[in-house]
Amino acid sequence: MAGAFGYEAEHYDVSMKMAELSLLPAIRAAAPETLIVADGFSCRHQIADGAGRDAMHVARVLDLALDSPK
Repeated sequence: MAGAFGYEAEHYDVSMKMAELSLLPAIRAAAPETLIVADGFSCRHQIADGAGRDAMHVARVLDLALDSPK
């Protein structure tokens, strides 16, 4: 939600309503082994709060890919 937008008390409800339009339902429907990727800290925080899933920064995903056996 564009950085701190969703953290501000006056925007919280709007932020969550927007997330419930498609983002959070899609994450809840994803298989447990599906990686959820979000670059922004606030995006990852909203996903954790709204869907109970941990989202990874793309750099962490790339690090995992580089460390995995070939």
